Amino acid sequence: MARTLPGTRALRTFEAAARHLNFTRAAQEVGLTPAAVSYQIKELEDQLGVTLFVRNSRSIQLTAAGAELHRAAVEALGTLQRALGRARRLARGDGPLRLSLSARIASNWLLPRLPRLKAAHPELSLSFDVSDELRDFDADDIDLAIRFDAGSDAGLRSATLFAPTIVAVCSPALLREDAPLRQPRDLLERGLCLSHVVWRSGETVWPDWPQWMAAAGIADFDDSACMGFADSAHVVQAALDGHAVGLAELELIGADLAQGRLLRLFDIAVPMPDGYAYRVVHAPQRDDDARVAAVRDWLLDEARRAPD
Repeated sequence: MARTLPGTRALRTFEAAARHLNFTRAAQEVGLTPAAVSYQIKELEDQLGVTLFVRNSRSIQLTAAGAELHRAAVEALGTLQRALGRARRLARGDGPLRLSLSARIASNWLLPRLPRLKAAHPELSLSFDVSDELRDFDADDIDLAIRFDAGSDAGLRSATLFAPTIVAVCSPALLREDAPLRQPRDLLERGLCLSHVVWRSGETVWPDWPQWMAAAGIADFDDSACMGFADSAHVVQAALDGHAVGLAELELIGADLAQGRLLRLFDIAVPMPDGYAYRVVHAPQRDDDARVAAVRDWLLDEARRAPD
């Protein structure tokens, strides 16, 4: 019986093909050619003695047997991945804690603060998983994470670091002595390019220029010429380059403001929608890990710390 069980490589290929219902997209995911994926699926069908896909000239569909095997493959591969993550954690023992966070938080919030962590906890060391992907604590061997969300980390220990405040910023090079910006409406009179993040989750939107202008008391604002980006890093870069006035997260541009690369315009700020914040998160299985608690508490203390 054991001899009929497929190997993990074949299961991964099958799982990708079953999820995408497309051999080309599955091939891109697993690093094979579409022909190699097709060959592995046919070989798996021959090995098991069952038909897994119904093929026609334009599409493929799972058979009932294929759907059953796909459910089992997802569960089995997930179990193996989580076990491997736990095994790696055991193998590294007292090695560096692994912290998962986005590139923006890493470079603009945490990195400038690391010397203070080293001073406060010289016995601790960290390694970083820098990614915007939502990591699985077991499968990806992660000890802690900093995530931006609405507090939906079900089953995890979560504490709020900070809810960002959105402010208007620009490069000093964008300001002209002959046409200073004295009031928010001057942004419109000067015809400056205005950039912001375009993001929506249900009815919730990222603070944008219409909201900022409303906070400034400008009700007749036309946002049709605004420049939208999916990533706040692009908004900040456009402002740094002198191409636009951007709406940025105040807590993530401290160094740019302190060093004069960016200037904040006007005393107007738009808060994030209720509940949305950066949080430090870990699995409940790490409750008794003193090192995890030390890093978490230090991160929370830093978030409460007044700007330098």
